[in-house]
Amino acid sequence: MNGAQAIAAVALVSVATALFSAYGLRPGKATSDFYVASRAVSPFRNASAIGGEYLSAASFLGIAGLVLAYGADMLWIGVGYTAGYLVLLAFVAAPLRRSGAYTVPDFAEARLESLQVRRLTALLVVLTGWLYLLPQLQGAGLTLRTVTGAPVWVGPVIVTAVVMVTVASGGMRSVTFVQAFQYWLKLTALAVPVIFLLLAWRADGAPWPSAQAPPQFRETTTVSVQQAVRVAVAEPVTVKVRGSLDGHALADATVRLGTGEHRLSEGTQVVFPAGADVPHAVGREPLEGNEWSQPLAATDHPVYATYSLLLATLLGTMGLPHVIVRFYTNPDGAAARRTTWVVLWLLGAFYVLPPVYGALGRMYAPELLMTGRTDAAVLVLPTQLVGGTAGALLGTLVTAGAFAAFLSTASGLTVSVAGVLGQELEHIRAHVRARLLRRGTLAARPRRGRTRRRPRDDGRGDVLWLRLAGVVAASVPCVLSLAAVARPAADVVVLAFAVAASSFSPLMLLGIWWRGLTPQGAVAGLLAGGGATLAAVVLTIVGYRLNGWPGILLSRPAAWSVPLGFAVMIGTSLLTRGSVPPGATRILVRLHAPESLVLPLKDVVPDEHGRTGEPPHT
Repeated sequence: MNGAQAIAAVALVSVATALFSAYGLRPGKATSDFYVASRAVSPFRNASAIGGEYLSAASFLGIAGLVLAYGADMLWIGVGYTAGYLVLLAFVAAPLRRSGAYTVPDFAEARLESLQVRRLTALLVVLTGWLYLLPQLQGAGLTLRTVTGAPVWVGPVIVTAVVMVTVASGGMRSVTFVQAFQYWLKLTALAVPVIFLLLAWRADGAPWPSAQAPPQFRETTTVSVQQAVRVAVAEPVTVKVRGSLDGHALADATVRLGTGEHRLSEGTQVVFPAGADVPHAVGREPLEGNEWSQPLAATDHPVYATYSLLLATLLGTMGLPHVIVRFYTNPDGAAARRTTWVVLWLLGAFYVLPPVYGALGRMYAPELLMTGRTDAAVLVLPTQLVGGTAGALLGTLVTAGAFAAFLSTASGLTVSVAGVLGQELEHIRAHVRARLLRRGTLAARPRRGRTRRRPRDDGRGDVLWLRLAGVVAASVPCVLSLAAVARPAADVVVLAFAVAASSFSPLMLLGIWWRGLTPQGAVAGLLAGGGATLAAVVLTIVGYRLNGWPGILLSRPAAWSVPLGFAVMIGTSLLTRGSVPPGATRILVRLHAPESLVLPLKDVVPDEHGRTGEPPHT
């Protein structure tokens, strides 16, 4: 696939995204359109949109890359991502829809009647959203770098620009149309090429990775280093180098790489002979031989790591803000359940495909283990395995699907973060205005009618704030993605899931199912579970490494941080049981009673001070 084809694929996806955004904008421009698409999204369209935003760079590229390097243990990631919706279906989907809230902080304030809980929840929503956005933007840079040779900053900038237009144009209404289209594009972009890849693999004699030897080059292979990397060589090998090796400039020189570490600069090309062992990027040692194809072999403590990964993905799905907000767009609780049921089928169909790319990449693209760019397996396989015009066309389709993955997930995350930022900015503005009024600096404006003003039907002033918040929500992670060291997309996303599982999951489950939850308990649990996990995540992302149990506890925190969050939240609530909100019983009845037994629900919408107030009486 040449650069022109890749650019055409990216341009088509971007234009289609803009057109669907415009189509979604047509019905209205009110605040409820921006937040929750006026709660009028059908279950199938909503399920497609959930699939579109949920299947991120970690799903489209990352799982295949992790399977390529670490084998069977990485299959649990797709299982956890999908099964997380079973937990949503059983415990959260319908009650959350009945809450009538716009965002997770809205739900927290309405349930616990505490502004402190709301602000802490909002902070965690923003941090989790930005953490999840990092691999999407870095994956976009990797994709364009792989298929066009463009600088790594181009991908994040393009994705950020398109997402800003999508979110600012119409918020959730526009994003819904975009993401529903992008789910089917992503499924097609993986399903069609995999048919040709399996046919080519079968025609090649259906080879399988050796059960004894480490990954090897099946034929003479030229490896192009697109980013500077340090590689570890296990067995000495004679290669031809053009570029910079260990700080020495070489021009088609024959060199013998000795055992140990070597530095390769950006733009260097290394030609390896057939049958040579593949060096691996330092710090990303892949599994070898039988260990690759057997479960519970990827880490020093595989049982703990596996259960921690499953706990993070199962409960993290429930706590992801951009997933949770989707259930507010359904007309009622029954529609929310139907949406979740359809999502399970859509995700199950998708997650069958990435492991196939990972296994084929182990044999036909082992050089990715050397450059550390294992996430690129999905992008390079059509050209390397199929070849010719067909391979170029399939590669173009995969590139389009990958870019759709970045755009859809980034759009969902940005609109959820923008919704929270917009409301909190309104809180700050109202607080400043109230202080100025008290001091007499600002003259009070005359009012007509009720003292508590409902949002304007057109919502233009509020939506302007939300659009500005969307620009901020997209810009900050774009800058961070250019400054942070790139890591495997699926690894970073699992860490984001761990943060959500340790903070929002206890808040949602206890808030929906336990009357005894208090504001003090919620704050303590959010700080203990979410704060401890964020600290572990930051240390992991910046490259702080420990060996043995300390290392695995740091890189896979969910197994200890989730119980910590629940225990602290429950224990503190029991110690402060006198602080149970007076409206707890009323809102719990609303969350659990069928819609036919309560008064028609009204949106829990912000007033002029940015507060959502109490839900209507049942």
